[in-house]
Amino acid sequence: MKRFSILLFLTMSLSFGLAAPQANALTVYTAGPGSLGKKLALGFEKKTGIKVDLFQATTGKVMARLEAEADNPHADVLISASWDTARDLDKRGWLLNYESPNAVHVPAAFKAPSYVAQGLSALCIVWNARSGLPEPHDWRDLAAPAYRNQVTMPDPALSGATLDLLLGLQTRLGKQADALFDNLHRNGMVVLGPNAQALNPVLQGAKAAVFGAVDYVAYGALTSGESIKVIFPSSGTVVAPRPMMILKTSHVQNEARAFIDYVLSPQGQKIVADAWLMPARDDIASDRPLLKDMKLLPQEGTTATVMHADVLKRFSALFGQH
Repeated sequence: MKRFSILLFLTMSLSFGLAAPQANALTVYTAGPGSLGKKLALGFEKKTGIKVDLFQATTGKVMARLEAEADNPHADVLISASWDTARDLDKRGWLLNYESPNAVHVPAAFKAPSYVAQGLSALCIVWNARSGLPEPHDWRDLAAPAYRNQVTMPDPALSGATLDLLLGLQTRLGKQADALFDNLHRNGMVVLGPNAQALNPVLQGAKAAVFGAVDYVAYGALTSGESIKVIFPSSGTVVAPRPMMILKTSHVQNEARAFIDYVLSPQGQKIVADAWLMPARDDIASDRPLLKDMKLLPQEGTTATVMHADVLKRFSALFGQH
């Protein structure tokens, strides 16, 4: 009997010992580079001992899952590829206010009381240097006859960064943006799913250029030896900050805060830079062009707020998406 009691005690001790770390496990939903999410999760777990359960998908799929779980939330931290996502969730009252001490190095434009940039990407043209077509220098060049049926674009319903480009062009260029997309449509531009799916035909030589590629994906392909060039349009481009946020429904808010702190630490921001994103902090070095190296589209434009649902509806009607 005594031996049985000892065995029972040991069994229960082991059970509770194994369960304890799980009780504080952190669930992170993230869009973007799969390797980035995994490296940040591993780095955070190694530093703090807190396990991270990671769900990685496109922005569209991440948001669909978040909405589907609204009555029984699972996510503690959300990382989106669209700043508009964070603004929307903040207006709906879903987000917890938290300003990380490490956010002091993040420019004011890329943080708010309830969300902060993990990193930034810029939208670009990716051109296949072996295509035999003239090198494009601006968005409008891809609507030229030489590029007929040679251009792809990521689907803004699946890519948060591409949605930001649509919003930026529409807000800042107004009717000129409508005319540009009409011309691209007539010129045979095709919309091909998420970022990687739009880039693949250009890497394979079946198409010549991507309109609105996210630069970090292209830089990754470039460093792998692909014959492409990353081009920031001469008239300017749009920067897409990738917001991190804590859900109010999180049961592990302290662990969630610690995760935000880690991503914004020098160690975490180095991992972000290694994924070819621009670090959110302005004191972290990178081997790629940063904000100061590119021209951004001016903030002036139509005074009315352009709602992403309206922009997506017009885009989908033009290109026959969904």
